[in-house]
Amino acid sequence: MPAFSEFIARMTARGAAPAVISRAGELSYAELLRASDRWIDRLQEHGVGAGTVCGYVGEFSPATIALFIALMRRRAIAVPLTQNAEPDLDRFAEIAGIERLIRFDRDGPTFSDLGVVAANPLMDDFRRIGHPGLVVFTSGSTGRPKGILHDLERVLGKIASERAGWRTVLFLMMDHFGGVNTLLSTLAYGGVAISLEQRSPEAVCQAIEQGRAELLPTTPTFLNMILASGARRHHELSTLRLITYGTEPMPEATLRRIREVMPQAELKQTYGLSELGVLHSQSPDPGSLWLRIGGKGFETRVVEGMLHIRSASSMVGYLNAPNPIDADGWMNTGDLVEEKAGLIRFVGRASEVINVGGQKVFPM
Repeated sequence: MPAFSEFIARMTARGAAPAVISRAGELSYAELLRASDRWIDRLQEHGVGAGTVCGYVGEFSPATIALFIALMRRRAIAVPLTQNAEPDLDRFAEIAGIERLIRFDRDGPTFSDLGVVAANPLMDDFRRIGHPGLVVFTSGSTGRPKGILHDLERVLGKIASERAGWRTVLFLMMDHFGGVNTLLSTLAYGGVAISLEQRSPEAVCQAIEQGRAELLPTTPTFLNMILASGARRHHELSTLRLITYGTEPMPEATLRRIREVMPQAELKQTYGLSELGVLHSQSPDPGSLWLRIGGKGFETRVVEGMLHIRSASSMVGYLNAPNPIDADGWMNTGDLVEEKAGLIRFVGRASEVINVGGQKVFPM
């Protein structure tokens, strides 16, 4: 069975089990699929079908999750965007080739037809496959953002095996691959997706308590914010079993402090790239920053201190830039690492290194 069909079959089988928790209440898997049925009707009315590039602006919510599932079921190409993208929306629409745009406001969703878009050979070739697609963007911190096209059949193939699901806080952003991966894996394994009104320490701690969350995917910076704010003292967080962190280096002091104040929760460093997907990671010591990464569908190697990865769930390609994946399927991640006994420790990004007196150093 194709991975996407298996994904929908699992959701259907879970029926009345809870799927999404938000401020509005709880939505079961059956109710979520019925909501996606209603979205399918609206998408059909607005000409959104197989291969249509459809953007939507919002945050994780029951409505946007149901829309995303409907777009996959229509085999459209989804382009999730947050409110932060509004100032550059024209640029993102041009890169992705968005044909229909859906905005969420107080009066509900509104559709816009963005008209005829310029042909993109990569997108045209992908449409011929007939798979549901996804476009996310690089940050653009070093120039124009790159549009990353993913085949969702390939992405879902990575989470085809069955395992227990988690009650998971949707902390990572809807328009980041990590956020989409969190949502898909939560629903694929029968977990509960807990959406947030905002990403403040108070709001997140409140969501953990009210949703009885077991998994919090987050960042070292936000963990520091939780420690500094004192919000954890006002909420019951004992249901948390796992805190995953990534996207930036973790200070050892923060790691130690989080372990002290939340001893029931395992801390796990994660690693992934929008272009390649999210790798499994394992550390021999919960208090260590050394880890082993890889897992099914991934291969890793270190070349001159730089991490290279080959992924079975890698992107189709960039929509507006040369493909960084070589002919053998390897991509230089740009991450500098140290190696020790089969483990690696992240040191920084190659772009952060400067040359001083012939020596490569990191600026303070």
